[in-house]
Amino acid sequence: MKEVGKVAHFDDKSERLLIGIRSGSVEAFDLFYETHASFVYQIALKMTNNQSEAEDLCHDVFVEVFRHPEQFDSSRGSVKAWLAVKTKSRFIDRMRKKKRVRIGIEQNEAERKAAAPTEEVVTRRLERDRLFSALQLLPDAQRQAVIQKYFRYRTQEEIALLMQKPIGTVKSLLRYGLKNLRKQLKETDWQEGRGDHRHERKM
Repeated sequence: MKEVGKVAHFDDKSERLLIGIRSGSVEAFDLFYETHASFVYQIALKMTNNQSEAEDLCHDVFVEVFRHPEQFDSSRGSVKAWLAVKTKSRFIDRMRKKKRVRIGIEQNEAERKAAAPTEEVVTRRLERDRLFSALQLLPDAQRQAVIQKYFRYRTQEEIALLMQKPIGTVKSLLRYGLKNLRKQLKETDWQEGRGDHRHERKM
C-alpha cells in the first residue's frame, strides 16, 4: 500500500506539471523534463541499443510533450505509461521509415524512392523544421543553453562550465529561452492559421 501511495503521489505531481505546460509554464516543462528524461532515455536505449539514436528518440518524445501536453489522458493510465507508449510509438515510426528505405535500396525501385511520404511523416518533419527555425530566432546565449540541455542532454552544471557562466545565469537563460521558443512557435501557428483563412476568403 505504501508503494502504491508513492506512485499515486508521483503521478499527481507529473499531471500538475502537464497542466502547467498546457498553460505555458516553461518552469513546469523544465521540471517535467528533469523528472522523466532519464526514464524515457533508458527505454529508448533499450529499444535502439544505440546511444545517438536513443538521444534522438528521447528528443522527439519531449518535443511532442512540449507541443501537445493535452494529449495525456489520466483515464488511460499513468504519466510514465503514457511516456513509454509515446517512446515505443516513435521508435516504431523510425523502424518503419528505415525499413522502407532499406527495401527501396534493395529493390532499386525508382517509384518507391519518388513516392510521397505519409501525412504523419510530413507533419512530424514540418514540426521539427518549425522548431529549429524558431530556435534560430532566439538570442545566441539562450539558444546555446536550450540546445545544450534539450538536444545535448547536459546538466545545468555542465552548461555553466561549458558557457563559462554562473549557474544562476544558466537557469535564467533556460527559463527565458524556453519562454521565447514557445512564443515563436505560437506566432508561427498564428501566421499559418491566418494564411489559411486568407486562402479561404480568396476561394
